[in-house]
Amino acid sequence: MTSSANVGSVPIGARNADRDLHVRAVEHEYPTPNGAVKALARLDLHIVAGEFLCIVGPSGCGKSTLLELLAGLRQPTTGTVTLGDRTIIGPSRRRGVVFQQSSSLYPWLTVRGNIELGMKLQRVPRAERRTRADEELQRVGLTEFADHRVYELSGGMQQRCQIARALAADPDVLLLDEPFGALDALTRESLQGELRQIWQSTARTIIFVTHSIEEAALLASRVVVMSPRPGSVVVDRPLGFSQSGRTNIDLRADADFVETCHDLRAAITSTEER
Repeated sequence: MTSSANVGSVPIGARNADRDLHVRAVEHEYPTPNGAVKALARLDLHIVAGEFLCIVGPSGCGKSTLLELLAGLRQPTTGTVTLGDRTIIGPSRRRGVVFQQSSSLYPWLTVRGNIELGMKLQRVPRAERRTRADEELQRVGLTEFADHRVYELSGGMQQRCQIARALAADPDVLLLDEPFGALDALTRESLQGELRQIWQSTARTIIFVTHSIEEAALLASRVVVMSPRPGSVVVDRPLGFSQSGRTNIDLRADADFVETCHDLRAAITSTEER
């Protein structure tokens, strides 16, 4: 079941090794009063530019820690994380981050104001900010809510706003940490479809952390399963369901899809029992 990165799973025209991510011999420890707790154990991972990679595994396996290292929000205890030939040493506009909760949105700003904020800090000219913000508002279906405050939006709309804000900065990589975990089933399914379309239309690298095996199989061009803490990669499997053009309802009835979900779930269960 283990496999190397599958370049064939990347949307046409997306292949660009200068945007590949490499995680090499990475370990990460958190200091505590009772001694260091190891979250990741010598993890190696090559993420091909343009992939949609989903990371799954048991609670506490280091999924969010890995995402934070890729975002530059943390530094590994040992090993290196690189984008192209550059070591990631801190946050960058080349990597957009979307969190599970919408608390990173600023309630005193409008939806458009939130989307424009990062560009404003980058000193992007006002007219260009407006144009790019409006493009992303249209992409995520929030055009008519552009002048609303974010607290006036539903949870699903706030997540769309977060995604639009991240995309407006034109990142090479979009990192999402369980962004749909707190949403109802119908809203979650709707946003899954929208995110899949964004990936297919923009050819960006997307790295998505989720607890849901089914969500990973529906969205990903490739799934990585991590072991219990300290986390390491135990399964690395290319998938093609996200590019099939079929609806989530059709896929859930597909025998290959059902078998894939079963295999991934079994892999996680077997690591938990070790």
